[in-house]
Amino acid sequence: MLRLLLLCGALGCGADQAAPLTFTMLQQTRVSKGSSEFWGNASLDGQLSHLLEGLNVTQVLPLEPPDAWARRQQDVTTYLDYFGQLVKLFSKERPINYTQSLCCHLGCRLFPNGTAQSFYEVTLNGTAFLSFHVPNATWERRWPGRDAVATFAERELMKYPKTTRDLQHFLNTTCVGILQAQSAASGKQSSRSHTPLVLGLILGTFALLGMAVGIFLCTGGSC
Repeated sequence: MLRLLLLCGALGCGADQAAPLTFTMLQQTRVSKGSSEFWGNASLDGQLSHLLEGLNVTQVLPLEPPDAWARRQQDVTTYLDYFGQLVKLFSKERPINYTQSLCCHLGCRLFPNGTAQSFYEVTLNGTAFLSFHVPNATWERRWPGRDAVATFAERELMKYPKTTRDLQHFLNTTCVGILQAQSAASGKQSSRSHTPLVLGLILGTFALLGMAVGIFLCTGGSC
């Protein structure tokens, strides 16, 4: 046992030393009877950086100057309001008396050896629905059993190659770049702002959420 402990000490087996840097976002949307509710958060290396509640997104960490942050807040509020109006329009055309919950979990990890891993996972009503395969920028269905709706969603999302390429670039390059900059600045006070990237991620997520919500609204809840 002593020999094992000494070996781990020499190789750096501690959990803290092996833990990767992470940048993650969790965003949830609930649609019920024509109304939409939003909540979520973003975190950088485990520290809460942004909080989304309803139509309001809050900057928890002071990563961007007040004037610039106020403009971005307004952009998010405007988008969410527009999103909600679309849901109301869909609901009038096809009344919805059930609740649908969509959750997006995405981000990246940077490991101590320099390798990185990115991910984007979508669940619908608590069940794995779709995932984004970052290396080749393709959507993959995860819906078990009745997969007709997931197949339709996958096909619809793949009709927008620019969106998939942009998402791939964000997850594979921009997101990882955030963590590389964080790692390089470890122990130093960095003036680089990550907020535009964080908000870009939020808005990009909502763009895909809008498409996904449209899919299950227009299918009459068959999923």
